[in-house]
Amino acid sequence: MIKVKKRKILLLPGDGIGPEVINEVKKIIEWFNKNRSLDFELDQDLVGGAAYDKFKTPITDEVFFKALECEAVILGAVGGPKWDNLDFSKKPERALLKLRKELKLFANLRPAICFKQLVEASSLKPEIVSGLDIMIVRELTGGIYFGEPRGIKPINNGERKGINTHTYTSKEIERVAKVAFELAKKRNNKVTSCEKSNVMEAGQLWKEEVTALHKKDYKDVNLEHMLADNCAMQLLRNPKQFDVIVTDNLFGDMLSDEAAMLTGSLGLLPSASLGAKDKDGNLRSMYEPVHGSAPDIAGKGIANPIATILSFSMALKYSLNLDKESTELDNAVQKVLDDGLRTKDIISEGKKEVSTSMMGDAIIACLQK
Repeated sequence: MIKVKKRKILLLPGDGIGPEVINEVKKIIEWFNKNRSLDFELDQDLVGGAAYDKFKTPITDEVFFKALECEAVILGAVGGPKWDNLDFSKKPERALLKLRKELKLFANLRPAICFKQLVEASSLKPEIVSGLDIMIVRELTGGIYFGEPRGIKPINNGERKGINTHTYTSKEIERVAKVAFELAKKRNNKVTSCEKSNVMEAGQLWKEEVTALHKKDYKDVNLEHMLADNCAMQLLRNPKQFDVIVTDNLFGDMLSDEAAMLTGSLGLLPSASLGAKDKDGNLRSMYEPVHGSAPDIAGKGIANPIATILSFSMALKYSLNLDKESTELDNAVQKVLDDGLRTKDIISEGKKEVSTSMMGDAIIACLQK
């Protein structure tokens, strides 16, 4: 086989179960290097609470510059109760926000797919979730998580006031809506745009800008508008009505977690955070599982690594232009589930419970077949 150029991948395990699930991805990357002549150049470093414990900051400048120079960042998870009392600027989650903002990762892609093998693991009836395949596109660098002014300030009579600002520009809305429309063209050609235009001016602007872009460039794609609270209800009532959902940072955070649970487990769902291409045509990107750091099960070897492994599969597809290898990895995950292997979060009667590392090893074994 012809060797391809080296591609730099930065692994950031983070906190809680992050190191455990990232270790399984590392094993798979090394397998691809050895068996598919893919010269991935791996680097690994601290982020989140782990970085704070050593450097008193959730992300060092050195790690940030490493992220700038690589083709893809694969993140485990950050945060945990250990760091709850830190100043807000020092909390582990600030590392995520810095990476998203400074790398200009404005579009977060969160697929919600109900694997046929795990229909029974969903809390909804099988007929409601069987065959579910939704893509949620969440705007990632604007809105209330980044708006200014923000903070907690003293006011009269000894009380305090918490301030957060929800703000969007036309450009921020248009660029993430464009991602949603382009994805829909490759799927089932439908976009549902969600906001709260009935009570929020930023929501009104969102609706107007998405409508204008649709009229200008995407008339061939079906567009519907839906209030975010109604979308939350519809995801439980009839989730298969959706194809691509595009929404802002706050609503996207909540709706994507809700959609994740339709599938039976957060441990199954990957995500990709994508930015614009630079002058050399390279796509800034970061990939991470939808689940959090789960400190209650950290170190027990029972975490589900599938979401993180599928996040690497998304990296193969979107950042590394290796569609064939991405499909190969996806199929290996499906085969393991077909064989009845389950981690503790998705175990059911008649299936075999395996550890985090056993699940990773089983997926590699399926790649070798």
